[in-house]
Amino acid sequence: MITREYYPVTPISSPSLIETEVPGSKSITNRALLLAALADGTSIIKGTLFSDDSRHFLQCLIDLGFSVKIDEASKTVTVTGCKGVIPKKEATIYVGSAGTAARFLTAMLGLSNGIYHLDASEQMKKRPMKPLLQALESIGVKIVYQEKEGFFPFTIYGSANTKSSIQVDISNSSQFLSALLMSAPMKKDGLFIELVGGHALSYVKITTKMMEQFGCQIIQKSKQAYQIPPKQSYQAQTYQIEPDVSAACYFYAMAPLLNTKTLVHQIHPHSMQGDIRFLSILEEMGCSFTDTEEGILVSSPPSGIYQGITVNMGDCSDQTMTLAAIAPFANGPVKIRGIEHIRLQESNRIQAICQELTRIGISCTESDTGIDIIPGIPHAATIETYEDHRIAMAFSLIGLRIPGICIANPSCCKKTFENYFEILDSITNK
Repeated sequence: MITREYYPVTPISSPSLIETEVPGSKSITNRALLLAALADGTSIIKGTLFSDDSRHFLQCLIDLGFSVKIDEASKTVTVTGCKGVIPKKEATIYVGSAGTAARFLTAMLGLSNGIYHLDASEQMKKRPMKPLLQALESIGVKIVYQEKEGFFPFTIYGSANTKSSIQVDISNSSQFLSALLMSAPMKKDGLFIELVGGHALSYVKITTKMMEQFGCQIIQKSKQAYQIPPKQSYQAQTYQIEPDVSAACYFYAMAPLLNTKTLVHQIHPHSMQGDIRFLSILEEMGCSFTDTEEGILVSSPPSGIYQGITVNMGDCSDQTMTLAAIAPFANGPVKIRGIEHIRLQESNRIQAICQELTRIGISCTESDTGIDIIPGIPHAATIETYEDHRIAMAFSLIGLRIPGICIANPSCCKKTFENYFEILDSITNK
């Protein structure tokens, strides 16, 4: 793992092939951990991602009294669930900067019987929690705030005897819905969830599929309503985590950027992760991709020149930074829409993109729903990363073509992909 203060990116001429593998999906890992903890019996989670976010999640489960065995060498975690019961009736947990842990565990503890004290990093204290907390309060959960109302830290006085119908505003994050869906089987009388506001639901599709894989039924009444029937429980199992498509996309973006081919092992089109759509965006820009036995192979456009594009990335918004990083080298403007919610993530990502593109001499314009980027010739600069792993990884791509690009605080990538820069070193030093 890179621990130094700055990472100078080494430019590379067009290699014939970039071939790599990526860690397990953070989104799937943390969902699997929660479902295993709520299941009846012992589950074995294989291909687990080990990063800051997942380690915080694991520690929270341990602090709540669950039996958890961790084997990082084999990427395996064994969790013994208690059929929807939290072992400790009072506990203190710290979720760090992990949005999934923050939202998922809050819902789980709200629908349990106990008193739980929750704290978070300064970064997570600024991120949206209020819609989920208000939803829980509306059905009878008591929450006492230690600092600012609607934000960490707070104490939850959980109750399994809450109302069986709930409304939640997901305008800022679909994780609020995923959190309630996954914890709903704790309520033996079931739960009806009505949505307020709109948000891309690609991550919710992961949630509902995994709930079904663990043995629980979800009935989608409409685009705005979900019903979790009563008297359900998750079943323990051995579960294989998919490789992280979000991480793979940084390497797939290298194909058009460096006029080459990229193969990421064990990534296939049937992935349930929404960021697989980034491959279709690259295809619209002139790339092609093929599913091979080893994984998806992305090839640059035959001409070596890729197209500008206007695209709504609401359902794969984590790749906004990746597209923005390769946009300066396209043959026309790149206009990204449907991403207004990313202002409220690890950083104000739209603002961060604009500031860092401007820093390297690229013209861009922020709008209410997105960003417009005009191609140009970037110049050397040190990229600020705002404690945001995706800014760090995405903007490192520019340094593969432009000398003098340096990434500040590269260790922020330990949130989801702690050896990203070691892999980048292996590519540039071949």
